[in-house]
Amino acid sequence: MSGPLLLVSHLLCPYVQRVAIVLAEKGLAFERRDIDLAHKPDWFLKLSPLGKTPLLMDGDAAIFESAVICEYLEETALPRLHPSNALLRAQHRAWMEFGSALLNTIAGFYNAADEAALAARGAEIKRRFEQLEAQLGEGPYFAGASFSLVDAVFGPVFRYFDVFDDSADFGFWTGLPKLQRWRRQLAARPSVIAAVRPDYPQRLQEFLLARQSALAGRMLATRK
Repeated sequence: MSGPLLLVSHLLCPYVQRVAIVLAEKGLAFERRDIDLAHKPDWFLKLSPLGKTPLLMDGDAAIFESAVICEYLEETALPRLHPSNALLRAQHRAWMEFGSALLNTIAGFYNAADEAALAARGAEIKRRFEQLEAQLGEGPYFAGASFSLVDAVFGPVFRYFDVFDDSADFGFWTGLPKLQRWRRQLAARPSVIAAVRPDYPQRLQEFLLARQSALAGRMLATRK
């Protein structure tokens, strides 16, 4: 690494969270700067060709895309969070991509325009969770006793459900004891806790209510 680390962030972005978790797990000091993605500053657009967070500045060098940033941190700072075995490492990277795909499904869930679409996206999430349950061992983390980059990906994924579960019982966790245990373990991890601001739950609720979606309707109903 060539200089001070700056993580350019949006306060709700799960991809930013995974980078913040990796930075914390490796004990790396960094500054975090939140931006408004609805009004992206010119300096940010010059550094981030895709106009997305996270962006990591290592001195004067800019790195964009969360997967690339995590791999860069893995290659340049200890402790190692990937397995040393090449095959296992490739499998972990595949499950990280699985986590990113699951985030897209979650976005479809909270943006669902009606109850039918909400149910369809919820069923898809449950199927993905069942696939994860089949992959998990005795824990407490994805691959056993050691925290890995896969865990850094799924900490932010599971955080959404802290709010979803307050709206209704969607049955996401039924019959999935290993997944429930993994979720609890990640939620208690200091790096995962510190990856968001204390007001994150309130901010996420405000974001979800603004979608005017079927889920937003469920959330409003629970407040009455």
